[in-house]
Amino acid sequence: MATIAILKEQANGERRVALDPATCGKLIGQNHSIKIQAGAGDAAGFNDAAYTKAGASLHNDASEVLADAELLLWLTPPDAQRLQTLPTGITLVGMMLPSQHPDLLTALKAGRHQALAMELVPRITRAQSMDVLSSQATIAGYQAVLIAADLSPRLFPMLTTAAGTLRPSKVVIIGAGVAGLQAIATARRLGAQVEAYDIRAAAREQVQSLGARMIDTGVNAEGEGGYARELSAAEKQQQADVLAEHLARADVVVSTAAIPGRPAPKIITEAMVAGMQAGSVIVDLAAETGGNCVLTRPAETINSNGVTIAGPLNLASRAPLHASEMYARNVLELLKLVLDEHGAVAPDMADEVIAGCLLSQDGAIVHKLFADKS
Repeated sequence: MATIAILKEQANGERRVALDPATCGKLIGQNHSIKIQAGAGDAAGFNDAAYTKAGASLHNDASEVLADAELLLWLTPPDAQRLQTLPTGITLVGMMLPSQHPDLLTALKAGRHQALAMELVPRITRAQSMDVLSSQATIAGYQAVLIAADLSPRLFPMLTTAAGTLRPSKVVIIGAGVAGLQAIATARRLGAQVEAYDIRAAAREQVQSLGARMIDTGVNAEGEGGYARELSAAEKQQQADVLAEHLARADVVVSTAAIPGRPAPKIITEAMVAGMQAGSVIVDLAAETGGNCVLTRPAETINSNGVTIAGPLNLASRAPLHASEMYARNVLELLKLVLDEHGAVAPDMADEVIAGCLLSQDGAIVHKLFADKS
């Protein structure tokens, strides 16, 4: 049976943990051994006692956790220095984000590590239970609307009071993927009038099922794997002209558009922002990859002629307990393909899920998206 290691996350502000105590208990129930660094789950709301009760062994030093470990699970990639200290032959499972951490590829090759990137799991039906992008985007979409409601000088719902009637806020959601749909649902729960835009025509039914109105720009850019393709110059202009009209009437805009492995598409121009009413709010979920708004500054909240623009990072970490539980379930499902019937680390390379998320092996970067960049 496998020995699985969990270390404290290193990224600034990261509050999640790769395995929650309940999932630890399930793996231990399958006769695997879990070694966890003391305090790894504190920020997520899981204390050390919860892990020891589940059967995990607790260690203060990272070197003690890693000793004899066959699998190392993480959420966000560790720095190159930690990668250099990992035992030879250990298999790594977690989000790798090589586009944002190019030094990771060099370290993986040097250490000859077998690495499975959770964010590269193919978005196919049988892998839905392993889809960390969806599970963490659910948290992000919810949190984005809460941030917008907090920043907005207006209330979201319509209220009829003795002091008069307050109209509901008008919210525009750009991008109707998992994060966008959760943002729509959350804004609707808070009582806002919601419009949504997505360049994939297939998103219309989902948007309308949540009670929002679909903005039709006449542009359809359905891409592979459920993502949107990049727009042509003419399509971008057509999109911009229609969106500008809707943004000018919006009280809140939540933007979630992304293209995997590439910078976020620039959708909200400076002219659009200038056309918005004073007191309006933009929350740009794409800030981590450059932002959908040209004025977005990652990790900052700024004011542009009366319009507040927020570029929050790592929104899933704002709800670390639920985010960690969801991530751990994704990992647990993937491990069913990584561990064989005897509990040994032996991923089936012929399996399309494993083939789709295998990033490195035997000193080489093997994933087609990054092999040429290493």
